[in-house]
Amino acid sequence: MSRFARVVPAVLVLALTAPACGTGGAQGTPGASGVRDPYFPKAGNGGYDVTHYDLTLAYTPASRHLTGRTVITARATQDLSAFNLDLKGLDVEKVTVDGGTARWNRTGQELTIRPRDDLAEGRTFRVTVRYSGTPVTITDPDGSEEGWLPTADGALALGQPTGSMAWFPGNHHPSDKATYDLAVTVPKGLRAVSNGESTSETTAGGRTTSTWRTTAPMASYLVTLAVGRYDITRSTTDDGLPVYTAVDPAETPASRAVLARIPDVLAWAEDLFGPYPFSSAGAIVERVGDAGYALETQSRPVFPGAPDIRLLVHELAHQWYGDSVSPRTWQDMWLNEGFATYAEWLWQEDHGGETAQQIFDDLYDHGEEAFDDLWAFPPAEPSGAAHISDDPVYQRAAMVLHKIRQTVGDAAFHKLIRGWATTHRHGTADTEDFTAYVEKKAPGKDFGRIWDDWLYGEGKPDRA
Repeated sequence: MSRFARVVPAVLVLALTAPACGTGGAQGTPGASGVRDPYFPKAGNGGYDVTHYDLTLAYTPASRHLTGRTVITARATQDLSAFNLDLKGLDVEKVTVDGGTARWNRTGQELTIRPRDDLAEGRTFRVTVRYSGTPVTITDPDGSEEGWLPTADGALALGQPTGSMAWFPGNHHPSDKATYDLAVTVPKGLRAVSNGESTSETTAGGRTTSTWRTTAPMASYLVTLAVGRYDITRSTTDDGLPVYTAVDPAETPASRAVLARIPDVLAWAEDLFGPYPFSSAGAIVERVGDAGYALETQSRPVFPGAPDIRLLVHELAHQWYGDSVSPRTWQDMWLNEGFATYAEWLWQEDHGGETAQQIFDDLYDHGEEAFDDLWAFPPAEPSGAAHISDDPVYQRAAMVLHKIRQTVGDAAFHKLIRGWATTHRHGTADTEDFTAYVEKKAPGKDFGRIWDDWLYGEGKPDRA
């Protein structure tokens, strides 16, 4: 994510009190209604792991009406008598589990489902939820908007950190990644653009249906859906990677030159970070004002207006750091934003701009002039949910990476960041994983002061 401007889990109460009917001897208990994220305790759910989402949607911009069917394939990680999905707003019409009608109730964002029979630990099951209504726009603790954002000719869905629950039910926490299929029907003349690969587009009866597939695991906050009129460009890199860009016509002239550099940026990034982790690339460019920030939606980042080259580098670097290697909790956001910000520094260093050392020194000496909260809290411990996207998580986090580079040297540092992306490819990781990885790869170096003063320390560290 990048901003153009500064912008005790709930107790599960079931109204359903019928005794559990065991399946194969299983005597289940309800899955947790949150995963104990330190900043968003209600996000996600316990008791199961999602492997695939299949979304069938229809949206009419004129009435802002959405109808949906979400089919979730999951595996029980405990004996389950009930489990929760995250869904904000929208009217649930029917829920089935493995084809059998399931009972359900709702409290806030929690959709609690009780299958006809308990689900034994290890069992793979399929949940189908039918729903409809007007999707909501969610205001984050920091005041930014996500979820379902109506636009002049359609809508834009953005999910960081919890907005995806505004348009489909699921296990909406980055610790549970899955693959996706989407089929989206909109009025003829509009397009529906999402992540991954476009597999078909058909028009009949005045409606156009587009299907999209993402075969690499994806955190739900990285799923996007853009509905509107777009100029579509399809191309390939020199290595044959498909590149698909969708640009609002009002932004096409300003976007053309910078989007043409996507192959160059990816080639540069592959040299540093390792092979590109997905099977396609691209971008979605909306009009200025349609969203308040850019977001690294997987394989196809979203920009509100034509990006400059540094913003493009930032969001494409996220494809490795944030999308392929995703944060295990929202406390680990610095692993996303620190790497993407440092990628901007490395790009400048490699393309005739200031060196990373010069940028670091300028930040240390004068950073408070540009970022008045630069030293407000440690990158690894944001001071609350409203601050997980503040400057320490971006700028000071990049300074942590530069301190590591100073400690191990350039060759070892480049090997380290490439190895980190490879080791956790398509997975999740937290701060403890990262510090342990760095220490393992540079056993003769002392990182204690970096961790204590730069990563976790309060206030402005000493330079040395």
